[in-house]
Amino acid sequence: MKQYTAKNIRNIVVAGHAGAGKTSLVEAAYYLTANPDRLGRVADGNTVSDFDSEEIRRKASVSTAVVPIEWKNTKMNLLDTPGLFDFSGGVSEGVRAAGSSLIVISGKSGVTVGAEKAFAAATKKGIAKLLFINKLDRESADFYKVFEELKATFGAMVCPIVVPYVADRQVQCYVNLLEYRAYRYENGKAIEVPIPDMEHRLDGLRTAMYEAVAETSEDLMEKYFSGIEFTPDELILGLAHGVRTGEIAPVFCGSAQELEGIDQLLNGLTWLAPWAETVAGETGVDPDGNDVALTVNENAQTAAIVFKTVVDPFVGKLVYFKVISGKVTSDSVLMNMRTGTTDRLGKLYTVCGKKQTETACVPAGDIGAVAKLASANTGDTLCSPVRPVVLPPVAFEMPCLSVAVLPKNKGDEEKIAASLARLMEEDPTIRFEHNTETHESVLSGLGEQHLDVIASKLKNKFGVEVQYAAPKVAYRETIRKLVKGPGRHKMQSGGHGQFGDVWIVFEPHAGDEILFEESVFGGSVPKNFFPAVEKGLRDSALKGVLAGFPMVGVKATLVDGSYHPVDSSEMAFKTAASLAYKAGIPQADPVLLEPIGAMKVYVPGDYTGDIMGDITKRRGRVLGMEPAEDGLTCVEAEVPMAEAADYATMLRSLTQGRGYFSIAFERYEEAPHAVAQKVIETYKTDEE
Repeated sequence: MKQYTAKNIRNIVVAGHAGAGKTSLVEAAYYLTANPDRLGRVADGNTVSDFDSEEIRRKASVSTAVVPIEWKNTKMNLLDTPGLFDFSGGVSEGVRAAGSSLIVISGKSGVTVGAEKAFAAATKKGIAKLLFINKLDRESADFYKVFEELKATFGAMVCPIVVPYVADRQVQCYVNLLEYRAYRYENGKAIEVPIPDMEHRLDGLRTAMYEAVAETSEDLMEKYFSGIEFTPDELILGLAHGVRTGEIAPVFCGSAQELEGIDQLLNGLTWLAPWAETVAGETGVDPDGNDVALTVNENAQTAAIVFKTVVDPFVGKLVYFKVISGKVTSDSVLMNMRTGTTDRLGKLYTVCGKKQTETACVPAGDIGAVAKLASANTGDTLCSPVRPVVLPPVAFEMPCLSVAVLPKNKGDEEKIAASLARLMEEDPTIRFEHNTETHESVLSGLGEQHLDVIASKLKNKFGVEVQYAAPKVAYRETIRKLVKGPGRHKMQSGGHGQFGDVWIVFEPHAGDEILFEESVFGGSVPKNFFPAVEKGLRDSALKGVLAGFPMVGVKATLVDGSYHPVDSSEMAFKTAASLAYKAGIPQADPVLLEPIGAMKVYVPGDYTGDIMGDITKRRGRVLGMEPAEDGLTCVEAEVPMAEAADYATMLRSLTQGRGYFSIAFERYEEAPHAVAQKVIETYKTDEE
């Protein structure tokens, strides 16, 4: 592939709901432009962009793939993203690198949640939006029904460009309103045909397009109301301006599987999608915190954003980057602004699916990859040391579903941790940590399928097998009344014996720790043994008497005791304190405390009633509601952490993927008796 300048480059993220046909559309575009031997199909596992073993097995994308194509002296970097919500990290990567978004909608399913989320992500990033209604070869497809749904959902900005003529429930031809020509397709080849008689429908669609163009400038508006026909150039320039400014979302249609309408889509992307020269510039921040405006200029100092990394245990790391300004060459010396290190790059590549082609230079506005850059991670800024600047990173969703990771083979713990650390470099939506309280390794991801893919990658890439379990909850124990406990340790075994005798008062206190005090009169326990008594108490409190959870909120006061001038020792008094703990705490009305989380649930207003009902079922308390961004409502609540383990799965099911939530530990509260008894029985059974 030849070198292109930013004026002839389009960076387009292909997004939408799972099953809409994004990968098939990218494959069709690749087939028309690259002339491969055959058209790949998702069902056959031989598409260019779904090359990972997991994608072939699942017949669905799980990560973003870059597929550059050439069409009419234009390079289009198509970023094929996953539609499954569990792999939304791939969408975040694609949106970060793109200058426009091609949202694919199934002609059968209509406007689904995935399309809404893709539209919202593009709007938030401020990039252009173009729409493609796919699968019109299917019997149950209905373009005009879906088009009306688009208008109802996204408003008047939805503008028809290519529409089908349907007769006998089949698409007979496609009418390009911009060219005002009609085409039918035979074996993927377009054949021009006369404009069909669509009665008043065609006039209405053309009027909608003209009105959209007229809205883009006062001159065009005046010309439109004067009844003067727009020239072809005025139509294209007006539409392109409206697309770039976000005022127009043009609609194309066809069938990726049958190669219908794909050439017209590519023409439309060439004419209407913003070129990199106009949209790839960004504002970064210098080390002093000042804004730095970066323009798409090959002769400027280099700045690039790492938007994706791929880790292979045998080949190493492949770093995908988009050049914002300047150019990257194979001998470039660039600074990683996160680490502060400077590296000389090695071989550069343009990537098409899994195929890597060596290149000498990646200019401003284009996308490339570099191998063996171990220090770079997704979201890093690589820039010239002469002009240090930090670019906005990739905005990822926070992981919301956690599991305990158990090795299938004993002794694999360290290997699992090291392998997951590598996978976290590749996928920033993964979190992995060791919980020191429950002594479990906890893995967090975006959903059940995400966690399943992680397990498969651990096995296939790194040779370690894991199994998942529900993570343990970090309960606590405390007491509710004052008691006085004796602790007497006496042992005689020839020679010096052991003797320690204490009386300790245990009582509740407001803090979250063990508070130790002494109130001994007359030297019944010498001061030099006080630290040993405290140490014995603190060690004992690590394991409560109900279910073995740490004891908190207890004040222990040493009030009396006795000692032996020869046999008393620190160890003896430490043991005596432990005996006093075991004697006193069970009599002090011990109770189980459960962790309570502060939860914020963001959902469309129609779902708030169901959400509040579910929170109540989980023993939670709704604190209130308030409007949030993107037209959502935030429901604030407090929920026991034990009841929130599967909340991510429930919320996605209940809201069809529209809702999301966050939860953070707030405090401990006494668990209801029935809950406490169940926990105590479970943990005592585990110990036995």
